[in-house]
Amino acid sequence: MHANLDWLQSRVNISPEEIAVVDAVTDECWTYKELHERANRLANFFLTNGVEKGDRVAILAPNHIGYLDFFFACMRIGAIFIPLNWRLGEDELTYVLQDCEPKIIGVAPSFLDRVNKKELGAVIVTIDRNDYDSFLDYERHHILTELDEADPLTMIYTGGTTGRPKGVVLSHRSILWNALNTVVSWDLGAADVTLISTPMFHTGGLNVYTLPLLLAGGKVVLSPDFSPEKAVKDLIKYKCTVVLFVPTMYHMIIQTKEFQEATFPDIRVFVSGGAPCPHKIYDAFREKGIAFKEGYGLTEAGPNNFYIDPADTTRKIGSVGKPMIFNDIKIMKEDGTTANENEVGELVLRGYHAFEYYWNKPKETAEVIKDGWVYTGDLVKQDEDGYVYIVGRKKDMIITGGENVYPLEIEHWLEAHDLIDEAAVVGLPDEKWGEIVTGFVSLKGELSEEELKVYCNKKLTRYKVPKKFFILPVLPKTHVGKIDKATLRRIYSTTEESNSL
Repeated sequence: MHANLDWLQSRVNISPEEIAVVDAVTDECWTYKELHERANRLANFFLTNGVEKGDRVAILAPNHIGYLDFFFACMRIGAIFIPLNWRLGEDELTYVLQDCEPKIIGVAPSFLDRVNKKELGAVIVTIDRNDYDSFLDYERHHILTELDEADPLTMIYTGGTTGRPKGVVLSHRSILWNALNTVVSWDLGAADVTLISTPMFHTGGLNVYTLPLLLAGGKVVLSPDFSPEKAVKDLIKYKCTVVLFVPTMYHMIIQTKEFQEATFPDIRVFVSGGAPCPHKIYDAFREKGIAFKEGYGLTEAGPNNFYIDPADTTRKIGSVGKPMIFNDIKIMKEDGTTANENEVGELVLRGYHAFEYYWNKPKETAEVIKDGWVYTGDLVKQDEDGYVYIVGRKKDMIITGGENVYPLEIEHWLEAHDLIDEAAVVGLPDEKWGEIVTGFVSLKGELSEEELKVYCNKKLTRYKVPKKFFILPVLPKTHVGKIDKATLRRIYSTTEESNSL
C-alpha cells in the first residue's frame, strides 16, 4: 500500500489557518500552514548539509516546536528523526550518539555542554528562540524523495534498565497507523486540544496524543517542563479536552490546591500511562466526577493499543480495556498455548503500528518479534467480558517457595493506605525461598514494619505478604518517572537482611 506519506501536507490542504501548536511559555501559536512551511525550510537546510534518505537527525531539548519541525522535515526527506533523552547520564548519551551517528543535532542552549562536537562530527543546530529561526531561512524548494511506508521515520531509545538503551525503529507506517488507530478508536477530532508536558523524547510525549491530534487537525500545547500547579492552570487556560500524564505526575497533581479547586469544564478525559496507576488516583478523579482512565503502551507498539470507556473504569477498575480497532492481541502461556479467561499470560500484539526492528540489534529484534507478533514481556489477563488487566512485567514476577506472586496486586493494596505515599514490591534472592517478597515504601506519616505487615495480612494471602519492608524517604525513579525496581533489586540484593528471615 502506497498512501501519501506526507500527511501534514494533506492536513494543511484541509485546515491551513487552524492553530496546530501553541507554546505554553510564550503563548506563541503556529497554524498548520506555518508548521508545514517551517518543516519545509528545515528540510531544505538538512539537504543542503548533506542529509540523505536514511541518515539520522537528532534533537536534544525540552519540549519545543523544534521537535515537530525536525520530525516533519525528516518525514519529508526520508531521514530518521531521533529525539534524545536529556535525562541520560553522560556515558549513556555518548553510547546513544555513537550508536545512531546523527548528521545533525538540534540542541537547546542549556544542553550544549552535553554534546562533544569534535568527537561527533555532526552539525549542531542551536534550538534557541533567535538563533534557531535563522536555520528556517532556507529557500523553499519542492522536495521530491521516493519513500516507502516501511522506511524508518523515527528511532526512540528505550530505557536501558536491562542493559544498553535500544533504538526502536518506527517506520512511516508505524507512526501513521498508531495515529489513525488512536483517532478512530479514541474518537479524536479537530476540536480536541491537548497539553504535552510529558517529555517528547518519550513515545508517550510524541505518539500518544501529539501526532494523532495533528493528523486529526486538533491543537497541541507544548510545555517544556512539568510543575503540577502550572499543568492544572494550563489545562484550564488552553481549554484542553484530552491529556496524558504518567502516575508520578498525577500523584503530584492531585495533591495541589489548584486541582482540588478546579472543575476542568473542557476536559473529556484524563489518561494515565507509562506505569500502573495507583487506585487512589482513580478515586481522586471519581470524587470530582471527572472522566479518568488508564492506558497501556510500549515504544515497540504504537504505543496506543487499548480503549476503555471512562464510564467502565469503576466497574472494571485497573483495566486498560479492549484492543483498539486496528490491532490484535493474544495472551500466551509459558507452554505456548493461549490463556483462558482470567488466566495470566504474556501479552503479544500485532498491527501496522508495530516497530520494524531494534537498530543494530538483530538478535534482540528476533527475541521480540516472532511471526509478526510483538512479545511485550508484560503479563496480563482478560476477563469474561474481554477486558484486559495488566498484572505486571514478566521479569518482575516473584517466585517464592514455588508460588507465583505479581507485585502489582500488593502495590495497589499498599498504596491504598492513607499513610503510604508510594510503594514498590520486588523479589530479592533468598536461600530458603528462592526469592522473598520485599516491600519498599515512602510514607506520609508514621508506620512501623510490623504495622505494614499487619495491614497486608488483612487482604493478602500469606505468601504474598512482604517478609521484609524498607522504609525510604523517596523511591528511586527511572528517566521517564517510573519507580526504578532494577536499582532497588541491585542495592538491596547485596544486603545481608534477607538470609536471616
